[in-house]
Amino acid sequence: MKELLKTILRDFHLSLPRLSVMPRDLQVPMRSGKIVSLIGPRRCGKTYYFYHLINQMLSGVAKEQIIYINFEDERLELTSEKLHLIVDAYSELYPENMQKPLFFLFDEIQQIPGWERFVRRVYDTISKDIYITGSSAKLLDRELASSLRGRHIVYRLYPLSFKEYCFFKQVDASDFYATASKGLLSREFDRYVQFGGYPEIIAMEPELAQKALQSYFEVMLFRDIIERHRVTNVVALKQFLKKVFSNIANPFSVNKFFNELKSQGVAVSKNDVYQFLDYAADSLLIYTVNHYDSFMVKQQMASKKLYAVDTGLVNAITFRYSHDRGYLLENAVFVQLKRATENVFFLKNKVECDFCTQAKDATQVMQVCYSLQDSDARRRELNGLLNAMNRFGLQEGTILTWGEEETITVGSKIVEIKPAWKAFLQMESGDRKEGQRIDR
Repeated sequence: MKELLKTILRDFHLSLPRLSVMPRDLQVPMRSGKIVSLIGPRRCGKTYYFYHLINQMLSGVAKEQIIYINFEDERLELTSEKLHLIVDAYSELYPENMQKPLFFLFDEIQQIPGWERFVRRVYDTISKDIYITGSSAKLLDRELASSLRGRHIVYRLYPLSFKEYCFFKQVDASDFYATASKGLLSREFDRYVQFGGYPEIIAMEPELAQKALQSYFEVMLFRDIIERHRVTNVVALKQFLKKVFSNIANPFSVNKFFNELKSQGVAVSKNDVYQFLDYAADSLLIYTVNHYDSFMVKQQMASKKLYAVDTGLVNAITFRYSHDRGYLLENAVFVQLKRATENVFFLKNKVECDFCTQAKDATQVMQVCYSLQDSDARRRELNGLLNAMNRFGLQEGTILTWGEEETITVGSKIVEIKPAWKAFLQMESGDRKEGQRIDR
C-alpha cells in the first residue's frame, strides 16, 4: 500500500499545475490555522474547488509540498489504522520536505471511518494547513466538532448558483435592464431551473444532461445511501425518494408517506421511512425545512417541508418540468437562500409564507409564485406575505415570480414583486465573497 501511495503522490505532483479551473464565488481562507472542511453533495464541484485552491498554493510553495489524496480512488484500500501510511509514503519520497510547510488536501474523507483521529494527529504534529471535503452531513455534527476540539471550520458548497452558471456559460449577467439582456437571462434561467446547476451539465445537450443527472442520482442512491448505510430494502428506498421528489415544497408527513407506500404494495415500516429521510439528508440530497416557532421543541415537532439540492435532479427523476415549474422555482429559491444562511423556515397559521430567513440579526420574508396573474393566487400570496411581515414587524417583503415585476404598497408596507432570475443576481451582486462559514 505504501508503494501505491508513493505512485499516487508522485503522479499528482507531475500533473500540476492544474489549468482551466473555473473559480467559484465561495472563498475559503488560506493559512487559517484551522482544518477547513468543505461539505457538499456529490458532483457539485468540490474536487475542482480543491484544484482551484492548489493553483493558489502554487504561487507560494513548491508543488511537492502539497499532499492530495482522493479517498474515492478505487486502488486505495485504507482503514483508519493504515492512514499513517500516507505520511510515511510522503516522507520517504520527499524526506527533505518534512521540515517545510506542508499542505494536506483530503478529498471525500468520510469514506474512512475514524478518519478524524488521523487528521487531528497530522494537525497537532505536522501541519496546520489541512483541507478536507465530504459529501455527508455528518461532517457537520457536533460529535465531530467535539472530536476535533474546535480545530476546524466548515464551509458548504452547492451546485452552481445562477450567477455562477452565467459566469461558466460566459453570459453577461450585469445588465438587468436592456431588453435583449433581460430576454437572454430569462431564457438561461429557464434552462437553469430545468437542468440545475451541476457544473458538468452546463455544456451538455438536453438529452445527455438528463441522462447524466439520472446517473448522478443513481450514484448518490447506491454509494451515499445504500452502501454507506447498508440499506437492504432498496425497492422501498427508491419509491420513497421518487415520492419525495414528486412532492417537493409540500408539507411532509411520515404517516402519509408510509400509508402511500403501503397502499402501493411496498413492504416498508414507518421506522424505515424515518431512516430513509435521515439517509437522504445525510447524503445532502434532501433538505428539511421547519415551521418557524420561537420554541425549538415546537419547531421540531411541527410539520416540515422537503426540498432537493438541485432542481435538475428533481426534473430528471420525475419528468414533470412543464407541469411543476412553480414547485421547481420554489426549490431553486430555497437553495439560493440556503447559500446565505442555515436559518430558513416557513410560516403557516391560517395562511402560509414560503420562506422566513434569519441571518446577521436580520429577518426577511418571501413568497414564491410562478405567476400572479390569477386573482386568487395574487390574494393568497399577498395575504401570506403580509401575515408574516406583521408577525416579524417588517415593513418590506418580497414575492418572487417567473417574470412579473411591480411594487405594491399596502398601508405602510411595501411588497416588491420580482422575477426570480433578477433577484438571484441581485442577491449575489458585488465581488466574490467569503462563503457561508459554520464554526465548530
